Amino acid sequence: MSFGSPWGLLALGALVPLVAAYFLRRRQKPVVVSALFLWRTPRPRAEAGPRWERFTRELSLLLEVLALIAAALYLADLRLGEKARVRHLVLVVDGSLSMSARGPEGVTVLELARREVARRVEQASATHVTLLASGAAPRVLAGPEAEPSRALAALESFEARGADHDPLPTLLWAQELAGPGAQVAFFTDAAPTEGLVLPGLVRWTALGAPHDNVALISAQRKDEGGTATVTLRVARFGAGPESVAVRMRALPGADAKQGTERVEQVALAGAEATTVRFTFQNAGDVEVSLPDDALPDDGRALLRASPARPVAVSLAQGLGALERDAVERFLEASPEMARGAETGEPLLIGPHGTDAKVTLGSTGKPRTFVGPFFTEKGHPLLDDVQLGGVRWSAGANPPGRPIVTAGDAVLVSEDDEGRIHLNLDLARSNVQRVSAWPVLMSNLVREARRSREGFARRQLTLGEPLQVVTLPGERYALVGPEGSRPVFGAGAVSLPPPVVPGRYVLERDGDTVDTAEVLALDARESELRGRGSVELAAREAGAEDERTKTSDRARWPLVILLLALVGDFYVTRRAS
Repeated sequence: MSFGSPWGLLALGALVPLVAAYFLRRRQKPVVVSALFLWRTPRPRAEAGPRWERFTRELSLLLEVLALIAAALYLADLRLGEKARVRHLVLVVDGSLSMSARGPEGVTVLELARREVARRVEQASATHVTLLASGAAPRVLAGPEAEPSRALAALESFEARGADHDPLPTLLWAQELAGPGAQVAFFTDAAPTEGLVLPGLVRWTALGAPHDNVALISAQRKDEGGTATVTLRVARFGAGPESVAVRMRALPGADAKQGTERVEQVALAGAEATTVRFTFQNAGDVEVSLPDDALPDDGRALLRASPARPVAVSLAQGLGALERDAVERFLEASPEMARGAETGEPLLIGPHGTDAKVTLGSTGKPRTFVGPFFTEKGHPLLDDVQLGGVRWSAGANPPGRPIVTAGDAVLVSEDDEGRIHLNLDLARSNVQRVSAWPVLMSNLVREARRSREGFARRQLTLGEPLQVVTLPGERYALVGPEGSRPVFGAGAVSLPPPVVPGRYVLERDGDTVDTAEVLALDARESELRGRGSVELAAREAGAEDERTKTSDRARWPLVILLLALVGDFYVTRRAS
């Protein structure tokens, strides 16, 4: 038995006045009553001033003494046995994909880390464990200060499939959770990179081993009509095979009764990556796999069917015949365009004075310019637009910020609402007959596609941020392998890179808007030749992977205090 705050025992000094108060009786004034039966129990009354006499409420005194002792024990922080001591371990496990690499016996580095963590917890007799997983977004697997059994169970279900990252932010966070002077243990598969300055209280344990490896470092799919084009990049890291068999299995699509399976032998020249392309007709999801090696996860990819959504273009009423004819010729030559409202109307082209996204035409007295033309550098609408040899006829200046000018005339502008105004009289110009016209219209369509609701890209690799477009005033959620989380912001929103690969769904009010697939591919994680086993002790002295701290104050004295006070209340009430 010990006391965390011995000064709390000074509260026992209140026992002296308490006992004295029960022996001291004060002179009471006589009370005249009409009958003796009005008194429940006769009580002796002091005839003179205060004097000492034997008290008659022994039970009440005992209860109040008990309450006072319980309060003093609580203030003194009474501790009984070893349960009053807490040993806290803070452990960090690398969440990178390379931790899933297998050794000669088929045991992964992550499994070795699980065994070492269990050994450290048992060796330290830890009562509390905080377990973190490093990554681009650090995660708490168990804790803070969870029971050892819960922490080990969480580590058993953890899968290391993250992208290459800097572990320093996670280690600094773990140091804060451990507290001053406490060590943090980090389990990974390689020695620290050159130039990495570790915190002084971090113990680095690497359990990996070097391996040769063949991996997919990129996998993309493009659907056009009924044709799916799959583009793969295969790389060899180390002295591996000169060629590798790439197996592809295309599940049947909506218009096919059976799938297609294909095996292609791909030559690997040195350490350079090899690019291969395959096409499938009426294919659903396509599964790509390489022969299993040290890291099987980077040899598999699932490419889901993701047909491109055509950009809908509508022409507003009042558009001139020449303008309508120039736009329709461009639409006929662009398979990515769609007319009508079947796919929505993200791009509306109309005359000046309308609320169209793009206004085309001119008003006022026309003026013709052959240059020089001045453009806003870096504006995406003018990418690859060459105005050399263009004859541009324009009218009155449109509203908004100038993008293309000639002298004091504004030829193209963008207003505060994002509408584009083309101040162009096609009857007096040759813009529609030179290469600048289809390039300019393609840029307009590209920007309309970027502003369309959903994912900017549907196939990503580990470490790439998710780019989404949301509508203002709507509620969105991103649903992935680790659950659902809200998406805040309107317009183009950049979300942090996903922690784990898998399928991610963008939902609006519970309805699916778009899907994206994050593949477990990362060239830096597939490079296993630099992995190894090393043990680096902490540079600064501290508790060996543990922190011993005082426990929270025991609660049972408060329970005794409360029961004693309640009992004393009922005893004195009954005796009165």
